[in-house]
Amino acid sequence: MLKGDRIGLRARHEDDIPVLQTELYNDVVTHSRSQGRPWRPITSGSKNPQLVVDDTEQGHVPFSVVELDGGALVGTAVLWGIDNHSRSAHIGLGLLPSSRGRGYGTDVVAVLCHYGFVVRGLQRLQVETLSDNAAMLRSAERNGFVREGVLRSSAWVLGEFLDEVVLGLLAQEWKPGPAV
Repeated sequence: MLKGDRIGLRARHEDDIPVLQTELYNDVVTHSRSQGRPWRPITSGSKNPQLVVDDTEQGHVPFSVVELDGGALVGTAVLWGIDNHSRSAHIGLGLLPSSRGRGYGTDVVAVLCHYGFVVRGLQRLQVETLSDNAAMLRSAERNGFVREGVLRSSAWVLGEFLDEVVLGLLAQEWKPGPAV
């Protein structure tokens, strides 16, 4: 397990899947705001790649996020779009509604940075998020990510086009925290 100050990133367990499906993936608004594709229902027990981990997929590394104090599941995190040639990847996370607003997002981003830069040896990490996602913008910027641009009206979300912000962090700019 990779550990931050308050959270850990670990492999997805079978008993995580029903919780993630109910609290994240079945929430049409949250799912629509976090994914680049439209929401659709997922049958319970399906092998949908948004829930079930394919250990052979090398360009996509999903984690379950748990509290260090007690081990409760609080969300998901992912390093995706891994490009081993350019040594870059994208990061993303989703916290369960009951876990939002507790500072976990900043800790998750810090641990994903450690994984990307130290464990994987990447040169660049990138975040794309909706321009009104203040929590993700704050979590990324607290970890040193720099706003690189705005993609105007690039995301179709529940009947309207929204702007996306692109943030980047280079390995030489990253300042690891004491907990990781």
